[in-house]
Amino acid sequence: MSGRSRAAVLLATVATIAAALVPSAHASPEAPATVVLDGARLQRTKALLDRGDPRLRRELAALTSRADDWLHQGPWTVVDKPRPAPGGDPHDYLSQAPYWWPTTTPTADNPWGCPYVQKDGQRNPEVDSGTDRQDVEKVFDSTYDLSLAWYYTGRKAYAEKAARILRTWFLDPATRMNPNLDHAQFIPCRYDGRAIGVIDFSQSYTSVLDAQALLATGAPGWSARDRTATREWNSDFRDWLENSDFGKQEGAAGNNHGTFYDMQLAALAFATGDRALARRTVLDARTRRIDPQIAADGSQPQELARTRSWHYSTFDLVAYTRLAAIGRHLGVNLWAHRGPQGQGLFRAVDYLLPAATGAAAWPHPELEFHRYAASDVVHAAADAGDEAAREAVGKLEAPPGGDLWALRPAAEQLDSIVG
Repeated sequence: MSGRSRAAVLLATVATIAAALVPSAHASPEAPATVVLDGARLQRTKALLDRGDPRLRRELAALTSRADDWLHQGPWTVVDKPRPAPGGDPHDYLSQAPYWWPTTTPTADNPWGCPYVQKDGQRNPEVDSGTDRQDVEKVFDSTYDLSLAWYYTGRKAYAEKAARILRTWFLDPATRMNPNLDHAQFIPCRYDGRAIGVIDFSQSYTSVLDAQALLATGAPGWSARDRTATREWNSDFRDWLENSDFGKQEGAAGNNHGTFYDMQLAALAFATGDRALARRTVLDARTRRIDPQIAADGSQPQELARTRSWHYSTFDLVAYTRLAAIGRHLGVNLWAHRGPQGQGLFRAVDYLLPAATGAAAWPHPELEFHRYAASDVVHAAADAGDEAAREAVGKLEAPPGGDLWALRPAAEQLDSIVG
């Protein structure tokens, strides 16, 4: 062996020993079996981070900052609300309709101030106290942030906190939520619950499904027993969503509620192994959702009729783009669909681009315009091949906390209203 060859071998040996002495980040042998997120893409992103990609490192710092905040909060449970849901079971989820307001001052004889009247787009602050709505949002957001932060960094504390939050809300007998939404978005003195309340979960629960999939790649504190129990909970919730009267009513809705219903049903079906139901739901969305709900020019007439038309137009597209992401796992390209008047997801996103990039004002009613609300759906369209969206990406407004698309490429509701 030549001197140069011996030197090369020696250098290689030293490098191997040095690498073995340096603690390495968590590495998953397989891509996560995520539902909306692309597991293989996450795996590639993690490899880039492990090699020190500077742009991704900046985004990771923003993600871990959020995860660090969650370490000091929760866990939360449905059983600690001041009043149980109608029927008296504290394990039943309870939320209140956000746009309904009392008409009189509460008294001992009329503690709610009934009757209630609707004020579209005006959020009643009392809905954020006394029910489970705010807590469940924290469960959704925290487990997503913590699980992603663990996946990318391998920091044990993130995984253990996410696992504790999930077990407390969904699994532990003393604190778990029953897998139904029978009392979501109730209206005092009117309804004990409404089908419209399904959106309390459908708008964000897919993040929990992806968090569970991330933890299932070997997270400390998340056991095989936890994985089995969450699959059972998800199966029971899927059955309630598909077969309950409220679920059927929500599925019949012709606006964002129907889109989110399909997205949630497809996600739960995929996560629980019913790929046939998941694929059928995505395929049916072409003629059941896109064709009647998106106009030839790309506008969404049902959403434009709202007082928060920008919010609801972007919000509905969150559901569509997530549904398209689920379809990708099932061999369905929802982005490629064109309706009889040319309706399609690309056209719907392109309709938002002038306002999303700041090139033009949004020409429809909007009580509180946030340009950044469209950023994720534009990213999704760009990734799916829309040239106009690709050109627009550099002109988008970053949401509060920064643009995390590269780390979690699945659209989120980036502005803060609910309903």
